[in-house]
Formats: sequence, structure tokens, C-alpha cells
Amino acid sequence: MISVGVIGGSGYTAGELLRLLVNHPEVHLDFVFSTTNAGNPIYKQHKDLIGDLDLAFTDTVNPNVDVLFLCLGHGRSRSFLEAHTFSETTKVIDLGNDFRLDGDQHFLGRNFVYGLPELQKDKIVSAKNIANPGCFATAIQLALLPLAATGKLNEAVHVNATTGSTGAGVMPGATTHFSWRDNNFSSYKVFAHQHLGEIVQTAKQLQADFDSPVFFIPNRGNFSKGIYATAYTPYEGTAAEAKAVYTDFYKDATFTILSDEEVNMKQVVNTNKCILHLCKKDGMLIITSVIDNLVKGASGQAIHNMNLMFGLPDKTGLKLKASAF
Repeated sequence: MISVGVIGGSGYTAGELLRLLVNHPEVHLDFVFSTTNAGNPIYKQHKDLIGDLDLAFTDTVNPNVDVLFLCLGHGRSRSFLEAHTFSETTKVIDLGNDFRLDGDQHFLGRNFVYGLPELQKDKIVSAKNIANPGCFATAIQLALLPLAATGKLNEAVHVNATTGSTGAGVMPGATTHFSWRDNNFSSYKVFAHQHLGEIVQTAKQLQADFDSPVFFIPNRGNFSKGIYATAYTPYEGTAAEAKAVYTDFYKDATFTILSDEEVNMKQVVNTNKCILHLCKKDGMLIITSVIDNLVKGASGQAIHNMNLMFGLPDKTGLKLKASAF
């Protein structure tokens, strides 16, 4: 069994991670660290886990766990690792943004590998530390990387993507309260979202001469979970040629699927799937990408990375199905 520790256990991402871990056949959940909830039963915070998990939050760590998941929020993983020492054999999967960019991936003797399985599965298999991708970055990269791999990202890329309220985290804010979010729609961080760095970095990894702008408009939707992203860019080939490119790129991908029909978010919410749809119109290739922001965009992808690191089949603990309604 793989012994697991979770750091920062009270948020939405950690809650999703715990739901997956308690049902993972190869996992023993050793501890869940939370300074604000220490001593409280975990099901008091994540109420759906009543009857599934009797463990309490703790403010101490077991330094010898096999794998450590960091769910601390952006910018806090470095300070936690500086303050706590773990075994040299303990693998780390960070769900924050501390180690995603090339210049940030070496820290305290740990080398972090960017954990997008569709991009670099072989590196993840042999990695000791993983920087889990961002949710928007996951959906958008999966929409664009086949084009980069074939040298076809040569002009501006336009992306419009909408995420659910859980993407903003568990702490309430002015734009997350129900009375503001319900029956509402808004954009934020237009052309300046923090996930752009990841997107451009992986595009250049596959297409070294990529230097076109990515114009990304992130939106807040009035739903809880899911991301619906549409990207478009000029494309000289036919729709059939584009489909062949995407089919070949994802031929070995367990969770990324190409659909001949238009897609919708309900197909992926509560699953680890990314479903893509292609359309060629007026010289543009239009790619729609849908994922669950907390599963494929965060905790499910983290579990997938853990499975790869420990030599388990990709779908172990991730055989999830969306609701039809």
C-alpha cells in the first residue's frame, strides 16, 4: 500500500483529493494536515465523507510517507517544504503553482517535473516530484499541444474559457458569494491569467519557434464545477487533417478523448476526462475542450500522476462516471 499525507486539507481541491484517495485500492491515508482544523474530524469539514473517513485533521506530519500531496494554495508550498523535512524517498506532488515554470522547478534538492501526462508521461513515471498543472492550463494545453507538436501554432491563438465557482477556492470573496455569482457572468484577469506561463512554456517545448501571442479571456460561470474552453487559431489544413493530428497525438492518452460531436460540460464533471471537439470554419481551427476543474484540472490529475510514479495502471482509483442529468 502507498502511504499518503495531504497538506492543507480543508479546501475544495483537498476535499476532491480525499474523496478519490479513500476509494483508491492501493492507498493508505496516513494523515491530513491542517493547522486551522487540527483535532477536528475530517468529515466535519468535508461533510460528504461521513461514514467513509474517520480520520481527524492533524498539525503534525509523518516525514516517512511514500507520497505527499501539497494542497496549500498558490505560493505556499515552498515555505512549507522549508519548514518541514521529509524522507529522501518521499515523493511530492504539488497542486499549487510554486514549481510549474522552468525557472522554479529546482528547490531544496528536489527537482519538479511538470505533471501533464499527455505531454511527458515517461518523465512522470521516473519522477520523484511533480508540479501538477493548473486547471485552465490543463484544458487549454490539451486543446493546443497537438498543433504545437506538428509545428502548426504559427499565428495568434484566441481562448475563451469559463470555470465554475470552486476554481476560486473555499474562502468566500466578493465574486464567489452565491448572491453575486448566481444568474451572473463575468471576466477577470483578461490577457493576464497566471496559467498563461504554463501554456506558453509547453507550447515552446513542442514547437521551439512558437512566439505568437495567446489571448486568453477567463470567465466566471454561475455553476460549481467544470471548465468549458474554446480556442481558435488560423489553420491551413483541412478538418480531416486536423483530426488525424489530434488522433495521433492522443492515441495513447487514457483520459483525453476526441469527439466527433459537439461537447458539453456535463460529459466530464466528476470524471478525470478531457473531451475535445474540432471544427474548421473560415480558415480557423476551433477546438473546444471540457474538463472538471477539480478532477482532471487538479486532484484527479494528481492521482493519475501518483499512479504513474508508483507503476500503477492509469485508471486506478479514477474509474469515475459523469451524471447524465
